[in-house]
Amino acid sequence: MKRIATLCLLLLALNGYSQTNAELDPKILTSKAVMNQFMDLRFGMFIHWGPVTLRGTEIGWSRHHQVPATDYDTLYKVFNPINFNADEWVKTASDAGMKYLTITAKHHDGFCLWPSAYTDYNIMATPFKKDVVGLLAKACKKYHIKFCIYYSVLDWYQENYPLDNSTDPKLADKRKKPDMEKYVVYMKNQLKELVKNYDPYMLWFDGPWEAPWTKAMGLDMYTYLKTLKKDLIINNRLGKSFSGIDADGTAKFLGDYDTPEQRIGSLNMQTPWETCMTICEQWSWKPNDKMKSLQTCIQTLAKVAGGNGNLLFNVGPRSDGAIEPAQVARLKDMGSWLKQYGTAIYNTHGGPYNPNDTFATTRSGKKIYLHVFKPVTTLTIPEMPGVKINKAYIMKGATVALMQTNGQITLTLPAVLPDPNDTVIVLETDKSTIDIAPIKNEEKK
Repeated sequence: MKRIATLCLLLLALNGYSQTNAELDPKILTSKAVMNQFMDLRFGMFIHWGPVTLRGTEIGWSRHHQVPATDYDTLYKVFNPINFNADEWVKTASDAGMKYLTITAKHHDGFCLWPSAYTDYNIMATPFKKDVVGLLAKACKKYHIKFCIYYSVLDWYQENYPLDNSTDPKLADKRKKPDMEKYVVYMKNQLKELVKNYDPYMLWFDGPWEAPWTKAMGLDMYTYLKTLKKDLIINNRLGKSFSGIDADGTAKFLGDYDTPEQRIGSLNMQTPWETCMTICEQWSWKPNDKMKSLQTCIQTLAKVAGGNGNLLFNVGPRSDGAIEPAQVARLKDMGSWLKQYGTAIYNTHGGPYNPNDTFATTRSGKKIYLHVFKPVTTLTIPEMPGVKINKAYIMKGATVALMQTNGQITLTLPAVLPDPNDTVIVLETDKSTIDIAPIKNEEKK
């Protein structure tokens, strides 16, 4: 029995699953094949949206703070986003080159963007009265975008959830008769609605850090969800440990992939991961929010792919339901770049070099895609053990001179790079690059 258990743990480790996942029945874990297909997508759209956009403050977290709860909790009564158009949102994602979309169906504030049968605090109680989740699911099918759903574990509105707002411990006693067991049933009922009615490709959980939620609850919820849909992908935030904002590549998490937040994860060829990051500064809409430059957006995507991760890039539509035109334009420019260089992003593996501020690399078959971020005329990188470069050239452009001596590869680049945001140099090799171990490198000009 001990030998069999050890073998099971070894197999789980080889598949990239964490120690926490080892406590689950291996038969229910999302397969490596499904996860590989997810990681091939590389680029997705995150959408944080709800009645709080009427105040322009952060979703969930501004409740009791910038916005009094009595105001926050009644915003839905006047929430009427007449300019919402699911097709336009999804087309924006498609034009950006994004392959999946994740909507905050229920954030920490508890408001639901679908007509849930288990609470009146949902979109049908607004003047708008349209199933946002359903309309987005339909539009995603039209544009061949994978549809995904965000759902918060915590809920500062629902009466059975024990806490009112984790950022203010004085509010912890506000609930008169909280019942976590009933709340878990509430969660399961709502999640069954979402899975059965909208058939999401992936569920993106958040908020497991509060004390009422336990590791046992996370294990039970993952198991339950797999009875609803076998190949459903589930992120790492059902458990109590995940990298999030602070830790990096934590060895223990419950779910199918790690989720570094507002930062780029480190190169990791074993554990799937996805950076979630905002295109501006706030997750939900904020008037005059500062937007990232096109260069930063493109280089972030390249660095994430170079680390073998996906980028879930967030937009916050306005209270009228429209995405800011400037954000739409920025995303479209990213899509234009991907139309030229997408081969170096989609369906690739990260590495073998660790990304830095000068370059990142992705790889596929007998090709290394070198993403150059800075206007350097000479770029020197360590040689790849046992691999020879036969040819170097700018993607869809001229040949690049190279030398391979003394354990180094030196490339001579044009004085003016074709793309100031990210010029892709293709290195054709004499053998497959997939099995090359990660190579530490220093930035050299």
